[in-house]
Amino acid sequence: METHADLPVLKEPEPKKKSNVRLIVILVILFIALLAVIFFNSPLSKVTDVQISGTQFINSNDVIKYAGVAVGDSYFFSSASKIEGNLLKNNSIQQATVTKKFPGQIKIQVQEYKVVAFELAENGDLMALLASGASLLTSSDRMQIMDKPILTGWQSDDLNKKELVKQLSTIDSALLSDISEISPIPSQAFPDRILIYTRTKFEIITAISLFSEKVVTMNGVIETQSPGRLTLLLADTFVPFPQIGVAENEEEE
Repeated sequence: METHADLPVLKEPEPKKKSNVRLIVILVILFIALLAVIFFNSPLSKVTDVQISGTQFINSNDVIKYAGVAVGDSYFFSSASKIEGNLLKNNSIQQATVTKKFPGQIKIQVQEYKVVAFELAENGDLMALLASGASLLTSSDRMQIMDKPILTGWQSDDLNKKELVKQLSTIDSALLSDISEISPIPSQAFPDRILIYTRTKFEIITAISLFSEKVVTMNGVIETQSPGRLTLLLADTFVPFPQIGVAENEEEE
């Protein structure tokens, strides 16, 4: 009998699964990239509203400038913490809280440093002096909130004025409520000597370096005596105003 050699069995080609998977992945990536491009160029990815609250003297436009964010900017590229950090670089702002609400809304709440005094500038503008040492322009329609002393006669670069503002920021506001005006009257012995006028018609002479320790004595005299001139330096003296007039007449005679 004749024998026949076995013919090799031809294998069917395997389906190109890997190539198909790669193609699908590439298509998905391209689709996602296309959606991202469309989204980041749409109004949904932009800041559409910036709300400012808590300001008393700082202009809202200035707050937006300090924050580094404005309507039309990317909503996602500035985090709330970054905006807060930008705001706290300004020495007028003590605290800042930023809340982001999608789509496009950013709420900024700021707390300014407390006002310790006011000052009339050379051009007549009313400036608010803050505990941080910053000064901010205010307006005449805010005059009703002026329960703080007004500083008059000071040079803008006077270091004693800066120290006075620092002292005022550390003293209980209740102890300062009667003070209406503070002016510099330096002497050789006390270069930081000041003259204080009160709303109850007292005149107080003291020094900035002594003010925080003398303020309680000052209020004690104001609460128990009639108006007069009170000196609070190394020694404390008080002379009621009628006696001041009598003393001056006696000296003239």
